[in-house]
Formats: sequence, structure tokens, C-alpha cells
Amino acid sequence: MRKVYLDYNATTPIHPDVADFVKRFLFDFYGNPSSMHWAGRDARGFIYEAREQMARFIKAKPEEVIFTSGGSESDNHAIKGTAFALRDRGSHIITTVVEHPAVLNTCRYLEEKGFTVTYVPVDSTGLIDPDDIRRAIRAETILISVMHANNETGTVMPIKEIGAIAREHGVLFHSDMVQAMGKLDIDVNDMNVDFGAFSGHKVYAPKGVGVLYMRESLNPDNLIHGGHQEEGRRAGTENAFGIASFGKACEVTQREMVEDVKGIERLRGRLLSGIMEKIDGVRLNGNPEMRLPNTLNLTIEYVESESLLMGLDLNGIAISAGSACSSGSGEPSHVLLAMGIEPQFCQGSIRMSLGRGNTDEDIDYVLDVMPGVVERLRQISPFYKSRA
Repeated sequence: MRKVYLDYNATTPIHPDVADFVKRFLFDFYGNPSSMHWAGRDARGFIYEAREQMARFIKAKPEEVIFTSGGSESDNHAIKGTAFALRDRGSHIITTVVEHPAVLNTCRYLEEKGFTVTYVPVDSTGLIDPDDIRRAIRAETILISVMHANNETGTVMPIKEIGAIAREHGVLFHSDMVQAMGKLDIDVNDMNVDFGAFSGHKVYAPKGVGVLYMRESLNPDNLIHGGHQEEGRRAGTENAFGIASFGKACEVTQREMVEDVKGIERLRGRLLSGIMEKIDGVRLNGNPEMRLPNTLNLTIEYVESESLLMGLDLNGIAISAGSACSSGSGEPSHVLLAMGIEPQFCQGSIRMSLGRGNTDEDIDYVLDVMPGVVERLRQISPFYKSRA
């Protein structure tokens, strides 16, 4: 049976160049990077190199790159660290209703600690209006957090404009940039970002490593206390294997991104047009223009998304019923609900996200299999039978 992977927004396979590069870590570079002897220096050298590789990718300074365990930790560090460090100045935070759970749940935690959070709405395509952010700013506002690209719909937010508004009002600006990395050009200075969260396993590096970009001179409270690692900003023995892998992935992705994105966007176009042609009652969710080049979020009417996911899985096709981070919750997508999509249609929504490993043959296979799966599911749906 053919296997087709269309869940690259959940995670990516390790790039072959990255795998080849880090194989020697398993035996040769086992030292603690904080140790002063040769084994520690060997491991530490790769961390220095990875910091520079990441900095080049996002147009930052190496000293502004902090290695973490992933995007969720980076989001938590930026938001909690800023909130507690600036509490004497104010206690108001602005975010959006469509953020990743790492942001939304962190903000809800801070509300329990006495902070006030404004959750700005989005339009029917999932797009934020920068003027809504401007109107939400108060004298006591200390932080704005808006994601660069939505992980479910692929809608790309106008973060450069929002960052400019934050700067104009003297408010710090954080962006979860996990899904944008490797798909969009990122320049943290041009985008007016003070904090940016990134994750290695979204750009063909292993899981368990991430980055917090922190603009020079900022001093939020630490999330993890302990040793002096990461210049005292993030305690704990560094994941040298993961960090070196992430650095190499940055180098490879930067080199290949333009060509990869061009091919991925073409395949996504083929997939969307084919589905629309072969299956009726399909709606595209998200902004039709301001969106990631690899992501499709579709509502398939009269089909329950989990059933469609399982039906495709039985045929070797891996997709998602929304965000992997919300999988198993049983609740309709908070992103789609915020866009005004009715709960029953949210339950019939799927996400297909493509990557560098996909081919035309993959698309052909999906377009051959998916219409039959949808039709079988509709035939057992009481809503489909009674639609007339």
C-alpha cells in the first residue's frame, strides 16, 4: 500500500543532510557543553555554530538566539517572562482568539495570576485587523502576542504592521513564528518583533529543540532556573545533538527554501483544484491569499473529520483533523469557531499540509482515493440522506 504523508504542519521528517551531519554525535560528541575539557569544547563548538546559523536565517544577532526545548517553551518564556518582569509597569496583555494553545493557555494561566488579557477577534478568513490591536492598547499594556501564521488554516497575519503599532506605543511584541519558518522569509528586525518562537521539528530537524529569539537588551524573567547555560537565560544542560541538528536544518532550509516552496505550492494547487473538481460540498477555510504555501484547511460537508481521517489512513494517507496539539480533545476547532464557522461544519474540517517529500504521484493517489472514501461516509450519514 502506498503511503502519503500530508501532515507536515504537525511535524516533518529529518532532512537527509541533517541526518548525515548528526550521525557522528551518537558516538563522537557526547561531552557536556559546559565542561571545560576537550569533550565539552567539541560539543560547545557545534552550539556556537548553530546559534550563528539560526541568527542568519531570521536576520538576528547570534546573542539574541536562545535554545529551548521547542516552540511551546519559547512562547511560555516570552509571555510569562515579560509579564512577571514588567508587572510593576502594567498587567494587560493583548493576543488573538486563534493563537496556538501554547499562547492561549499561557495567557489564561496569567489571568489566574491577576493579569488582564484582551483576545482580539479575527474576520471570516482568520485574519487579524491591525487596527483592532491598536484599539485594544491601554496605558497598562505590556505585551502583544500575535502568531505569524496559523497552524490550522495557514492564514498569515500582518505582523509587520502589528509590530510597528506595538513599537509606536512602547509595547513589547511577541510572535509565535513556528509555522512560518521554512515557508516564509523572516526578518525579525524588519517585522518589528521583540520575541519570536521557533521549533526545530517543523523544519526537518528532530523534535525536542527550539529557539526563543529575544531582542538585545530585553530582560524578561527566566522560565527555568538553575545553571548558567545560555548566558544565564535558560538553565539546563544543552541538547547539543538537537541544537546542532537545528542549526544544520536552518542552513539547509535557507539554501533550498525558494525552490521547495515553489514546488510545494504547485502541488497544493493541484490538490485543491482536484478535490474541488471531484468532490462536491467542499469549502476552503482561511484567507485565500494571505496564507502559507503548503496548507489546506477544508470543510467536507456531511462528513465527520475523524471518520475521514481514519478512512484515508486505512489507505495509507496521513492527514490531520486540525492541530496535532489539540488532537483528541473532542472539541470543535477554536480557530474555525472564531472565524464564524458553524460547529457542525467545524467537525467536518480537515487539514492537509504538504512538504518537500511530496510528489505528483502522491497527489494523484490522494485524488484517486479520497472521493470514494468521502462518498462511503456520506452514504451512512443521516444528514446527507435528508439534505433534500
